[in-house]
Amino acid sequence: QQNTFREKTSRLLVAFLQRPRAPIVNMIRRISTLASSRLVPSLAPTRLIGRRYTTPTAEQKVTFTFVNKDGSTKQISEPVGTNLLEAAHRNDVDLEGACEASLACSTCHVYLEDKFYAKLPEPTDEENDMLDLAFELKENSRLGCQVKLEPGLEGMVVRLPPATRNMAVDGYKPPKH
Repeated sequence: QQNTFREKTSRLLVAFLQRPRAPIVNMIRRISTLASSRLVPSLAPTRLIGRRYTTPTAEQKVTFTFVNKDGSTKQISEPVGTNLLEAAHRNDVDLEGACEASLACSTCHVYLEDKFYAKLPEPTDEENDMLDLAFELKENSRLGCQVKLEPGLEGMVVRLPPATRNMAVDGYKPPKH
C-alpha cells in the first residue's frame, strides 16, 4: 500500500515537472515586478497620474506657487508625481512635515485654490483624520504629503497656514529631515 502511494506521488511529481514552466515563470515575473514597484517606486516602469498610467519623462513638470506665512511667494517647477511636501523641501519652502510623509501628523497642512482642490481625488479617511488635528482647518485644506503633482495642477497657488500644531510659538524652525 505504501508503494502504491509513493508511485502515485512520484508520477504526479514527474508529470508536474514535465509541464511547460513558461506560465509559472511569467507569473513569478509579474508578481516580482508588481512587488518591486510597490516596495521601491523608483523601479516602477510607470506611474499612476490622475487615473491613467503614463511613463514619466524629464519634460513633465508642473509650475506652481507657494505663498508663505508672511505673504511672500515662491514659484517652483517640479516633476509630475512629486508631492507638495517633497517640492517644498527641495525648494526651501517652510513646510514642516514632521512625520516625513507617513500620514501621522498635520504639519504639512496647506490651503489650495478651490478650482485645483476640485481636480484632486477626495482625501482618504486617514488624511481626513489628520486634517482634523490641523491648525485653522478650512474647506480647501489638504496635507501636502498627499497631494501629488499632475499636469492639471499647472499654475496652482498653495498657501501655507499661519502656524502648525507642531511649531513652537517662539518662531523655532525645525531642521529639514
